[in-house]
Parts: sequence; C-alpha cells; structure tokens
Amino acid sequence: MKKYWVFYLMMLPAIIILIINNYIPMLGTVIAFKDINYQKGILGSDWVGFSNFKYLFSTETAWIITRNTLLYNTAFIVLTLFFSLAFAIMFNEMRSRWLSKFHQSAMFLPYFLSWVVVSYLVYGFLSAEHGFMNKTLLPFFGVDPIEWYSQSQYWPGILVIVKLWKEIGYTTVIYMAAIIGIDHEYYEAALIDGASKWKQIRKITLPLISPVIIVMTLLQIGRIFNADFGLFFQVTRNAGALYSTTQVIDTYVYQTFLAIGDIGMSSAAGLVQSIVGFLLIFLANLAVRRISKDDALF
Repeated sequence: MKKYWVFYLMMLPAIIILIINNYIPMLGTVIAFKDINYQKGILGSDWVGFSNFKYLFSTETAWIITRNTLLYNTAFIVLTLFFSLAFAIMFNEMRSRWLSKFHQSAMFLPYFLSWVVVSYLVYGFLSAEHGFMNKTLLPFFGVDPIEWYSQSQYWPGILVIVKLWKEIGYTTVIYMAAIIGIDHEYYEAALIDGASKWKQIRKITLPLISPVIIVMTLLQIGRIFNADFGLFFQVTRNAGALYSTTQVIDTYVYQTFLAIGDIGMSSAAGLVQSIVGFLLIFLANLAVRRISKDDALF
C-alpha cells in the first residue's frame, strides 16, 4: 500500500467529491417518510410513514406515467443499442479514416447541445405557423398542416427520433473505441479462412465487444424508471394536450411539486425510482452471471 500512496493521493479529490455529491445526500431519504415543516426542519418534522408514496400509486394517472416511462426507456435502450452498434461497425469498415472521423464528430455534436436548444430546433421543425414541416415538407407531398403540439399520437415517434439523434453519437463512440481495440490478427485469420464481412462481424466483432455491450445495457436498465426530464419537459414544451403520451414519472413529480409544494412526495418518487433501478440492475446482472460470469458487473 505504501508503494502506491501517490496514486491514492491522486484519487482522494475524486473520492471526496463522490462522498459529498452521492453519499451524504442519501441521508436525505428520510424526507420521503416525513411531512416536511420548514419551521421545524427535516429532523423536527412529523413522521408520516408511507403516506408520501401513496400518491404515486393511487392517482388516476399512475398507470399512464409508469407505462410511458417504461415503454419509452425500453425503446431507447433497444434502438440505441442497435443503431450505435450498426454505426460503429460501419465507421470501422470505412476505408477513409478522415471520412469516418468526420461522421463520428457530426454524430457526436448533438450530444453536447442542451435540451433547451434542442427544444427550439424541434419547434423550428414542428411549429404550426412557421415550422419547416408545415410550411415546406407537408405541402410538397400534398398533406395538410398538422397541429403537432396538440395531437399526442405523433409524439412517441418524435421523441424517440429526437432522443436517438441527440444521444446515439455518444454510445457509438464508445462501441467504436471497443472495436478499434480488437486485435487485427483475428480478422486477418478470418480472411485467410474466407470469412465474409458479415461473418467476421458475427463471429469476431460482436463476441469480443460483448462485455462493453453488457455493461452499457445494464447501466441503462438501472435507469429504466428514470425518464430524461429535459426531453419530456422541454421538447414537448410541457403541452397539456400531449400528456397522455408524453407524461412520465419525472415530469409528473415536478408538476405535482409545483402544484402542492410537498418535497416529501417528490423525495418518495425519487426513492422508488432508485430502489427499482437497483433491483433491476441486480436482477439483470444475475441473469448475465448465469450465462457468463466474466461479463457480469459483480
């Protein structure tokens, strides 16, 4: 241990930040079980047991927000995995390294945009009066203008497309890095044996990057009960007409807090999301461990 004291010293700032930002706030979970009185403070407020959790399961919209959250996140996980792998493999097969890097950079750029900026870009496309869709694209095909922000049936597709456009570049770069790390001797041996590109992908590329795929998927599964607040609140412009298909747990909790002002209820929702996420990661990791112990997280 004395031999590596310099490395432990370098780790110390990160460990301190982790403790302050991630572990100390966990003490605040008691808020979920209290009726917070700002005059009495957190410790002095009355205990209410599981009363704060009831509103998540007893309201009329409980099923809708839970369904929307799970379905959207499932779609995001599956489609992000598929398209990220497809693009990563495609970029790796490009003969022009310059062209490959250009496409990677172009795909990665939206990841750095805030959801506020993205919401205005989407509004520029979908605005009823001046949007590109209603003013240019739909008239070109002879289709009548659509009131996008008042018709909820279109938004599952819109949100999935926007999410993929913004986030897919990040995961593509990760898978691309994993593919680049594969020893080229495997592919040279496969070429000697007459293996096609498709067979090389199936028998070499995918199996060798499977640990990265599993880790990325497990981490996403852990957040399947947590929706991307910026996507569902900013991009939809919080339009009430769209709530049936765009309302998720996070936006519902936020709106409930604004209406009632009870941080106990908001904390209860956050605690439920964390517990469910932990259980899902544990169960998914258990399933992976049964198949391959080497690929499991723990």
